[in-house]
Amino acid sequence: MTELSEITTLLLSRIRDIPDHPEPGVMFKDITPLLADPVAFTALTDALAELVVRHGATKIVGLEARGFILGAPVAVRSGVGFVPVRKAGKLPGATLGQAYDLEYGSAEIEVHAEDLSRHDRVMVIDDVLATGGTAEASVQLIRRAGAEIAGVSVLMELGFLGGRARLEPALGGAPLEALLQV
Repeated sequence: MTELSEITTLLLSRIRDIPDHPEPGVMFKDITPLLADPVAFTALTDALAELVVRHGATKIVGLEARGFILGAPVAVRSGVGFVPVRKAGKLPGATLGQAYDLEYGSAEIEVHAEDLSRHDRVMVIDDVLATGGTAEASVQLIRRAGAEIAGVSVLMELGFLGGRARLEPALGGAPLEALLQV
């Protein structure tokens, strides 16, 4: 078994399916068992850090909230800065915001205006790529801050929701990498 397939097997074995959460018909992918397992969490952190280094990122943007949990240790392991992207109204001080459409309504995310600059190559990290709306908005926000996109990396991609098709045009050729396809 190759190292990549061993990591894939390990990560998949630590993700629990929760049927009918948060509503009937939805199969929720719970990553808390993965986070609780130090071997699996370290393997995930190392795999994401390798992508950060390979793509020359100077900062990581973690998307609220599980992107914080994954992105912060990856930033430490990679030797780069970590920048949280939060829901609107959660950050003090001067912020840049980006509104985006959801299936039913809209939302807005924000970043501190001074945390990103034209000198930064930013890797967006999150747990799941679903419909791609939040990731797409984060890419737009990073560009508005003047920084360059190094790529988007996620633990798992829910391919049946079409997020890749929505996100790739916004990436302008930057990579989109999912460690797991679900």
